[in-house]
Amino acid sequence: MSPFCVLHAEPDAHWKRSINSTNSSIMNKQALTVAVLLTVLVGGVLYFTNFLQSPILRLTLAIKSSYLDSVESVQHAVDEHFNQQRTIIDLRQKNRFYEQELLNLHQVADEYQKLLQEHNSTFRIIPDSSLVRTLSYVRFGDPHRVWIEMEKFDPKRVYGLLYRGYAAGIVVSKNKRPIALLNGDVKSSYAVNIGVTMAPGIVRGNNSRRLIVEFIPTWIPIKVGDEVLTSGLDRIFMAGLKVGKVISITRASGYQSAVIEPYFYGKNPAYFHVITKVR
Repeated sequence: MSPFCVLHAEPDAHWKRSINSTNSSIMNKQALTVAVLLTVLVGGVLYFTNFLQSPILRLTLAIKSSYLDSVESVQHAVDEHFNQQRTIIDLRQKNRFYEQELLNLHQVADEYQKLLQEHNSTFRIIPDSSLVRTLSYVRFGDPHRVWIEMEKFDPKRVYGLLYRGYAAGIVVSKNKRPIALLNGDVKSSYAVNIGVTMAPGIVRGNNSRRLIVEFIPTWIPIKVGDEVLTSGLDRIFMAGLKVGKVISITRASGYQSAVIEPYFYGKNPAYFHVITKVR
């Protein structure tokens, strides 16, 4: 090897060492820069996480509180609804019981009055009656006839129909099924007495709100405002049940007729009482 080649190789080796040193320095600086950036980034994340955590937590708690309040409100509403429903059912049952008690008390009062007049009267406290349920109109557009649900129905009989102690019509058979002819129906008729003179007559419907009492003897005085009560002589009703009040009177062919305003007309309640047996 010539001296020129030796001299030329030495500067080459020095230059390579210098380049390697420079590259190492640059890499160290880059690593340091990355480490610093990571540190800053992690610190920022932690800082802003703590900074944002408080309002987010408050919002979450507010939403949860609102949800729980809504759930409680709905639960209270449901509880209140079922409590009201139970109360309504209880009141309906009590109302039916009191209707029966009113009927019993009326019978007691009527029998007691008769007992005072006639000491030998046989005394019966409770009339036989049953609670019946309305099913539907017999014919749409006719409010005076309804099908009813009735146990121990005898198609050969005519029954008296009551609503809250008032005479409401009669029950007859149609196709061997019980049908209620309410006050107002032309075929709903039964025996009545009018006023303090106890003038007898037969009340019937007129396909209107008012009822007509016919065949009232002319020699028995009656007047507007007199109360009309069942007589019980047809054995459909017991005596003394309220029917209505006289609002006008006419005379013709040896009889009087009276138009009355009934206490019950066309209400079509869900339940009636039926007199199944009278004394």
